[in-house]
Amino acid sequence: MSVATVAARLRAATVALGEAPEGAAARLDAELLMAFALGVDRSDLLLRHMGDPAPDAFEALLRRRLAHEPVAYILGTASFHGLDLAVTPDVLIPRGDSETLIEAARQALAARPPARVLDCGTGSGALLLAALAIFPQAQGLGIDRSPAALAVAKGNAARTGLADRARWLERDWDVAGWHADLGRFDLILANPPYVEDEAVLDASVRDHEPHGALFAGPEGLDAYRALVPQLPALLAPQGIALVEIGFRQAGAVSAIAGETGLAAILHRDLAGRPRAIELSVIK
Repeated sequence: MSVATVAARLRAATVALGEAPEGAAARLDAELLMAFALGVDRSDLLLRHMGDPAPDAFEALLRRRLAHEPVAYILGTASFHGLDLAVTPDVLIPRGDSETLIEAARQALAARPPARVLDCGTGSGALLLAALAIFPQAQGLGIDRSPAALAVAKGNAARTGLADRARWLERDWDVAGWHADLGRFDLILANPPYVEDEAVLDASVRDHEPHGALFAGPEGLDAYRALVPQLPALLAPQGIALVEIGFRQAGAVSAIAGETGLAAILHRDLAGRPRAIELSVIK
């Protein structure tokens, strides 16, 4: 019996994946999984291996994806703002929309680069490490309440060559006094949980990504109500905070900020959707 080629298995896998709810990227997913099974990168796969026999390892990877497991967790890596990061089910998968915060920080602080950066709820460390990459003079601190997430972030700092400028602490912004010994920061970043408890999510998110980093009460606002009022005590003079939001939450988060004495500026992602709020202390 002839062995199916890589090209043939990719065609069949694309059809199978295309029938799933997350099927918009079916061909890309199939190619990434095949490249992983072959131990090559995607470009090499497409240029040199399409006529090769399909590896047996591909079938197990495909079954995992058909069961809605995200490709990033299967591969163990994700790209964020040019950084190749390790990811596990202990952390959210970094998404391109979150790069809005990094670009907003670059623009806002171009004339006064930050010396100290804080990432609240750091997860994989994506936001903090991307900020350190664009602000080479900065030192950074990432906090998270999950020891497992902090282990991933610490590994990513080493992976990206930024370990000497980043440190990590287990802290929970819902616990009184969590920031008493941290000092003040020129830039604060946060991608807090902001999904409504009853929101309908794709199975790849609902069944695989950590719920503690996703859900934030019936309106998706609980984390903002807890964290935003604490930001003035953490911001240095002329410091700013950039907080990711859901696309319907700009008004509510801005109102929470205003009640705390913070001015709010909205930043949109590349698709034009509200994505981040820039906060600073009203003088």
